[in-house]
Amino acid sequence: MRFIRTKAVFAATALALSLAACGEAGEEEGPVDVEVEENAAEQFEEGTRMRELAEAGGVKIGVKYDQPGLGFKDPASDIPTGFDVEIAKLLAADLGLDPNDTSQVEWIETISDNREPFLQDGTVDLVLASYSITEERRAVVGQAGPYMVTGQQLLVKSDSDVESVDDLQGKEVCSVTGSTSLENVEAQGMKPVGFDTYSECAEKVLDGTVEAMSTDGTILMGYAAQNEGELSVVGEEFSEERIGVGYSKDYPEMCQWINDVLTESNESGQWAEAFEGTLGASGVETPEFPELDPCPES
Repeated sequence: MRFIRTKAVFAATALALSLAACGEAGEEEGPVDVEVEENAAEQFEEGTRMRELAEAGGVKIGVKYDQPGLGFKDPASDIPTGFDVEIAKLLAADLGLDPNDTSQVEWIETISDNREPFLQDGTVDLVLASYSITEERRAVVGQAGPYMVTGQQLLVKSDSDVESVDDLQGKEVCSVTGSTSLENVEAQGMKPVGFDTYSECAEKVLDGTVEAMSTDGTILMGYAAQNEGELSVVGEEFSEERIGVGYSKDYPEMCQWINDVLTESNESGQWAEAFEGTLGASGVETPEFPELDPCPES
């Protein structure tokens, strides 16, 4: 599955308008009409992590705060916005928790470098933070899905002559520390430079410290929208990123639950609504729902 790209100018303008609307809304509940499951604990077997969370009346979810369209937190709002966040809300609602009530769902900023540690030490129960599924990560944490498939591209200054990875051979290209994007940058012949956050990386492109930023095209489109006329997304996709939900390997039963909620969201149309109300604002057509990986036998 691949996103169908439209002209960058239209995409950036549309997403910029969407982001502005989100900022003005304050406590905007999001594009999906989330229905909180009643008596949710009863649908789960005794001893499962899902039942524990439902009975406790709370869940901690790790998301990005600096990725417009995916996971972005406006200082004026307590609740982040974006496609990752909308999928997370569906999972919380299935536990009988109101995702728009911060006493029930705690949103925790999660950067690329601490996603596995946060799951391992219990800082968060779930991670939905542009979390690419890899065998290396599955060796230490659980990953269910994918709920989105995208590809890596380049973000450059709008007046740059760079058109593809061929123009950046041996040159510095940034992404975030702990991401698969840096590995792909190096594999493509560019010189990887890591920063803690995507926003810091984008700033380094703007001030000329590095030639370009590289990660999933969906993330880059958001930064192009925020910096319309200054930053542009260029080049063809040169990787496949399968975005999934992270959970602790201590609770393998969570995998099938996550996949079931994702499947139901596709059948109900909520997955498409979540995409159209977030990433779809960039002018990207709604893709097909991806094929989910089978859960490992416990």
